[in-house]
Amino acid sequence: MADTVLYEVSDGLATITLNRPEAMNAMNTEAKVALRDAVQAAAGDEAVRAVLLTAAGDRAFCVGQDLKEHVGSLVADREAGSGQTMSTVREHYNPIVRALTGMAKPVVAAVNGVAAGAGLGFALCADYRIVADTASFNTSFAGVALTADSGVSWTLPRLVGPGRALDLLLFPRTISAQEAFEIGAVHRIVPGDELADTARKLALMLASGPTVAYAALKESVAFAADHSLDEALEKEDELQARAGASEDHAIAVHAFIAKEKPNYLGR
Repeated sequence: MADTVLYEVSDGLATITLNRPEAMNAMNTEAKVALRDAVQAAAGDEAVRAVLLTAAGDRAFCVGQDLKEHVGSLVADREAGSGQTMSTVREHYNPIVRALTGMAKPVVAAVNGVAAGAGLGFALCADYRIVADTASFNTSFAGVALTADSGVSWTLPRLVGPGRALDLLLFPRTISAQEAFEIGAVHRIVPGDELADTARKLALMLASGPTVAYAALKESVAFAADHSLDEALEKEDELQARAGASEDHAIAVHAFIAKEKPNYLGR
């Protein structure tokens, strides 16, 4: 992976670190390609049982598109009569979002600072968001005359409701970690100096858990969001059969009877 994104696997946990702190982890083309490759690698690696998405520095998680590079690309597009610049949504952002939301393992986002635009989008793609008390959030898109990308049109309304989501999109403003928690956009707030350790401990806990069950939980919640109750019940039946046939379920039952802590294998 490129140095703009760091990738490490240890103890079943893939840690993906956005690594452009000098640019507030803005996404230039190199970073977008590296992040896409990293999340797809984590999704496809059976040795990875959970993912921690984090960022270097203490100012920003990610402020979205690198506008300095973007401006230059727009000028080149006008000169060439092409629209290549905006293909980044299809080529980079969409694959990143699909991999984060669709992988059969839990994803934790540790948000250390500003999360704006696509940076907000990536954080919202995670299954669990733990944030520093100094973190802040902004949709940003309308502020630069753009519409939502990086999955925000899908994730944000599901978390905070369509009305509040549209308010945040039409009138971009910075919201604090506390407000984000109160509207349901984040799960947990911790002091900034505790974020890295707390997020890693939580992610490692998930990495040592029943991976098949976690995958089924992700799938069932996503499915139920836009299907009827009867369809959701059928999906629960299907997924429960899958989880019930896993080695981890047998391990959990035997450990419960023996009054021992289960040692899950992730299968």
